[in-house]
Amino acid sequence: MGERVKATDEALSLINLLREKHGPIMFHQSGGCCDGSSPMCYPVGDLILGDQDVCLGEIGDAQFYMHKNQYEYWKHTQIILDVVEGRGGMFSLEGVEGKRFLTRSRAFSKEELTELNLI
Repeated sequence: MGERVKATDEALSLINLLREKHGPIMFHQSGGCCDGSSPMCYPVGDLILGDQDVCLGEIGDAQFYMHKNQYEYWKHTQIILDVVEGRGGMFSLEGVEGKRFLTRSRAFSKEELTELNLI
């Protein structure tokens, strides 16, 4: 079945580094302004999830969440977590590493959409 979320090798390396420093981590992709447009990385338990948050899957043993309203816009795409140089969101763990997580995406194929029960 098509994965809803995956990560580049660079993102997995940074995830491993952050897990070594901070313990279990998680991601939340919000649709807000400012920092909310980037995937945010938190220690597990630092962000209170609500009934409206959807878990899209795991990357590097870290769960990746998104609000269900935003998921409606993204459900036909695969989320690909990547890393670029620069500072990320001020509340996201990777900021002090001189890198930031970045969401990329690709549209699912018709076969993948069928497997995911989206058509």
